Amino acid sequence: MSDQLNLMENMPEVFQGLRGKVTPNAPLANVTWLRVGGPAEVMFQPADADDLQDFLKKLPEEVPLLVVGVGSNLLVRDGGVPGVVVRLSAKGFGEINQISDTRIEAGAACLDKRLAAAAHLAGIGGFHFYHGIPGGLGGALRMNAGANGAETRERVVEVHAIDRRGEKHVLSNDEMGYAYRHSGAPADLIFTHAVLEGYPEASDAIKTAMDEVQHHRETVQPIREKTGGSTFKNPPGTSAWKEIDAAGCRGMMVGAAQMSPMHCNFMINTGNATAYDLETLGETVRARVLEHSGIRLEWEIKRVGTFREGQMVQKFLGRML
Repeated sequence: MSDQLNLMENMPEVFQGLRGKVTPNAPLANVTWLRVGGPAEVMFQPADADDLQDFLKKLPEEVPLLVVGVGSNLLVRDGGVPGVVVRLSAKGFGEINQISDTRIEAGAACLDKRLAAAAHLAGIGGFHFYHGIPGGLGGALRMNAGANGAETRERVVEVHAIDRRGEKHVLSNDEMGYAYRHSGAPADLIFTHAVLEGYPEASDAIKTAMDEVQHHRETVQPIREKTGGSTFKNPPGTSAWKEIDAAGCRGMMVGAAQMSPMHCNFMINTGNATAYDLETLGETVRARVLEHSGIRLEWEIKRVGTFREGQMVQKFLGRML
């Protein structure tokens, strides 16, 4: 990070008057579920949406900006992240409110599991699948997160966001441009909260559905490991884990990084893996699957930041293991 701008010294006016927390050289391995990666040059945790808006209006557009949620689906590279990392806190962006018999307003930092629990308590069906998604609502909105045959796009009414220039926006479901594990919303938008809608359902039925989701997770996924969840998106007509297994990559390791023997589309840090180990493993698996079946797997885990000098990971490594 030595070649990066010292933002807090060179642009003190940007960070003055903020009500949230500003941390220089902030460790990011501590906030990601894979527990790897270098620091953020500066991390900003805004107090609320107005604090975030004020900050964005002052931040020059040439300064790199990255938004991080709960870090469940994120691989931070070992060289760290230049510029500013914005991390929405549960205190400022985690509130959940029932606003009608079937609608819930929830902050972007709200955990998916908490959203499922709130819907259950309110007798609103259609949110049970969030009980099995290890992340926050902001990430779910961005990537159309789904599980057990349901997706976020089925629940979204409108999404509130702030753009890179500090302007507020409200996007309808159609304007979010949802597809499989994808949103077409502009990349510079930071989601702050959303209005979601389900349907009336008996509490017992919701609880049964949530229990089924939990049982599925516990029996087929390595939920007690340091993992980023599903590593690759499912290709059309098949499952990523089936193609990984068929290519002989179940249990494959690079350093302390491993494709889980339990669910081979889950990449895990077995101990002291580096981001380099994990990304090298992922690219090696992609190469093996491409060679075996002609299928080009696409990453579901988001990789961000810079490589450590001498450790750049090339795409589609050949047969090297």
